[in-house]
Amino acid sequence: MRPYRVLLVSHYYPPHLGGIENVVRQEALHLAARGVEVTVLTSGERAEVGTADGVRVVRVAAWNGIEQRAGVPFPVLSPALLSAALRWARWADVVHLHDCLYLTSWAAGAAAALTRTPHLLTQHVALVEHPSPLVRGVQRVVYAVAGRALLRRARRVLTLNASVADFVRGYGARPERVGHLPNGVDTALFRPAGSAAEQAAARARFGLPAEGVLVLFAGRLVPKKGYQLLLDAHDPAAGYQLVFAGDGDAAALRGRAGVHHLGTLAPEALAEAYRACDVFALPSTAEGFPLTVQEAMASGLPVLTTDDPGYAPYELDRTQVRLLPRQRDALRAALAELAADEQLRARMGRWSREHAAAAFGWPQHAERLLTHYQDGPHPDDQHPDDQHPGSQDQAGRG
Repeated sequence: MRPYRVLLVSHYYPPHLGGIENVVRQEALHLAARGVEVTVLTSGERAEVGTADGVRVVRVAAWNGIEQRAGVPFPVLSPALLSAALRWARWADVVHLHDCLYLTSWAAGAAAALTRTPHLLTQHVALVEHPSPLVRGVQRVVYAVAGRALLRRARRVLTLNASVADFVRGYGARPERVGHLPNGVDTALFRPAGSAAEQAAARARFGLPAEGVLVLFAGRLVPKKGYQLLLDAHDPAAGYQLVFAGDGDAAALRGRAGVHHLGTLAPEALAEAYRACDVFALPSTAEGFPLTVQEAMASGLPVLTTDDPGYAPYELDRTQVRLLPRQRDALRAALAELAADEQLRARMGRWSREHAAAAFGWPQHAERLLTHYQDGPHPDDQHPDDQHPGSQDQAGRG
């Protein structure tokens, strides 16, 4: 009996750094560890097919000028995307799309429909309140057209919080097919510092101050992440300094007292940055439940982030996590409170680690994914029982 076959579809994939691509990589690795045959369809600087850690990665050549010039992560892929999507949809038992905003998802969703392969969709975010009216308008058009078609046909739509669940239902997802599935986190990589000496060594490697409280922000320096709000709320007299890990518009960070910029960090370096710091702050908006919040919790940091009613499924203890309005004064007061109270930081950090270990493990995530994949087809899936045509195409299998 041949292995179960999954086609994971993402606009980016490592070494490109970002939340969705890290999620897809971890899904691919943990599914492969369970004997699933996994192919990832994604973009790349050039077209290539390779295998690493038991996962086949099919890259279609893409132009990334929109991300480079406007900070919008939207690769424009070559027309070869369509033929690649058809080939691998035929090969797969199920197609798993990540977010319906991208060309990769549109092409793979269409290929799944043409080959009668069932597809699932993980929707990570709702509409992003981008400062550009053009970007906001394009989002609405895409979700109303391509997004609605993908959501409507999906065997299952997986969301990260209740707000995103409401969003996908509003754009055509069938309510009975919408489910909650939190992202996982590598709790071995993202762990607390084992000692004061380990934290001091991590600070030294990044050139950070040896003394004092450090507050970490991890994410792209774009408006929805709230980095400017964090800068505005910063009070150097309160006894803490800010550390930013991420790329984007760093001009606002330069020359500010008590502000450090580490740039973009690979996962291993980012894990060390968490261990170098004492508090995690991310006043973002419209993000589902950010992966960096989960990483910070696994790293044993007290977390300060935006209050969102959609977080209800995560059962966060509000006495142990600071969930705040996106207001400068509220953020400033919470940062000052945490900076001044070492025992409070320690208590919140212990709770963060315990909650992450229980709720966010990647093995549990992969097991739940397999359950969703292998659920019986819905009546209108019309997926044939015989072998996929693509399974005979050895060239297509890389």
